[in-house]
Amino acid sequence: MPAPQITTPEAANRLARAICSDLSLYNEEKIIEGIENDTFFDVLSNELDEGRHLYKTRMAPDLFESTNFFERAIVDVILKYKGHIKSKIW
Repeated sequence: MPAPQITTPEAANRLARAICSDLSLYNEEKIIEGIENDTFFDVLSNELDEGRHLYKTRMAPDLFESTNFFERAIVDVILKYKGHIKSKIW
């Protein structure tokens, strides 16, 4: 039985952050490489696409279309906590 669709912004934000937290936990080396070489979105393209797809499949379509919680979570959950990594992008 499929999981129920998420219909509230609070739950959508929590899911986005949880998915990005998992991406950060399981892809540390790729994240470091991507930040150091300014190729973050290229190096993690498959993982981010997979996470975005999971997020989208759990969302009510109108909520998914009207919010950017997943994209914000990439910055807030993954990139924000990697500011100590030397990079020409910051």
